[in-house]
Amino acid sequence: MGKTTKYVLITLGALVVIYVAGKMAGWWGKPPKTQIATEKADTRVINETVSASGKIKAHVEVKISPEVSGEVVDLPVKEGDVVRKGQLLCRIRPDILKSDYDRTVAAYNSQKASVGNTEQLLKQAEATYENQAAIYKRDKVLFDNKVLTASEFDAAKANYEGAKAQLEAAKQNVAGSNYGLAQTAASVKESQANLDKTTIYSPVDGVISKLSIQKGERVLGTQQFAGTEIMTISDLNQLDVNVDVNENDINRITFGDSSKIEVDAFQGKTFVGTVIEIGSAANVVGTTADQVTNFTVKVRIDPKSYIALLNKTATNPSPFRPGLTATVDIQTNHAKALSVPIQAVTTREEKNNPDKTDDSNGSTNKAKITAPSKEFVFVYSAGKVKQIAVTTGIQDDSYIQILSGLKGGEEVVSAPYTAISKVLSDKMEVDKVDKSKLFNPDAK
Repeated sequence: MGKTTKYVLITLGALVVIYVAGKMAGWWGKPPKTQIATEKADTRVINETVSASGKIKAHVEVKISPEVSGEVVDLPVKEGDVVRKGQLLCRIRPDILKSDYDRTVAAYNSQKASVGNTEQLLKQAEATYENQAAIYKRDKVLFDNKVLTASEFDAAKANYEGAKAQLEAAKQNVAGSNYGLAQTAASVKESQANLDKTTIYSPVDGVISKLSIQKGERVLGTQQFAGTEIMTISDLNQLDVNVDVNENDINRITFGDSSKIEVDAFQGKTFVGTVIEIGSAANVVGTTADQVTNFTVKVRIDPKSYIALLNKTATNPSPFRPGLTATVDIQTNHAKALSVPIQAVTTREEKNNPDKTDDSNGSTNKAKITAPSKEFVFVYSAGKVKQIAVTTGIQDDSYIQILSGLKGGEEVVSAPYTAISKVLSDKMEVDKVDKSKLFNPDAK
């Protein structure tokens, strides 16, 4: 074989290799088809949810503050104790208030004696008045019969008027003394009430979820100031999860919506609950530049969902502690309807033909007028995809309801999302492959 023939064969071989490589790389001929995976449009159960996180809190939570100031001399409870309504919680040193009570009782007794004295003076004034009235009546008859002189009759009349005035003054003294007695009685009652406030009893059944003081500390009463919060009692038989729901989702939530609850402290366990309260006042978080508006929603935890976690020997009626972090999925809607994967739906803008418009300088510019965005899916058939407009309804984490545009049974392109949202177009040729091959090139 000559050298010329050898060089020709080598050159042809190299050309063949370059051709094959270029063909595979798409340097000439038709470009490689976009690979897609499909899933059928079918009837499925869709549970639309709103997710939010928050804290567990007792539905009934009572913060205890003393009404009087003083030193704590008795504290028979500790944090975590179960208490009953009327049970002793705390005693404050009563010395000063006891002295005040004794002083008001003494003043009451003194006033009571004063009332008795004025009543006796009233009886004396009544007797004097009756005597002077009889004398005056008798002297008037004698005066009319010309038996008494005018000066004698005037003296009798003056004595009578004086006795009458003294009687009226005695009555007013009795009334005044009774008013004073009522005033001191009110002071005794107030002092007794203040003295009673040195002993604090539980107003409800519950668990002491927070204890802020120790025996020997001085506390401030609420009569003049805000007061010292000495403890918090929580009713753990009724627990809520208080979550913040964004303003975009709040109108989807209604009273009675069922919920799934996950508590960080109980990994792998799911509890159930019900929406019992929807806040009507907004909670604005953040600065003016990026404010977030949320509303507080209360979800009641169903005790039946955590009954297996209860310790029968424990006095605490709940496995949860107020303040635990929880995530809530509130089921806002439920439907059994035609649906497709969420990623199968894309939004595209339909562009009209360019229109000519004049700018302020009189020159002609072309402006593209875009129609409102619409939702589309791509249906696969015989190696091509067809772009179909659809209207959608509720959705869950995986699927979205199709209200119009599909009848069911169509093969809808479900992956990859990049191709669905940007690459695919109507009547485009594609290569249908198994979904696992899209995300694992080594899969066969």
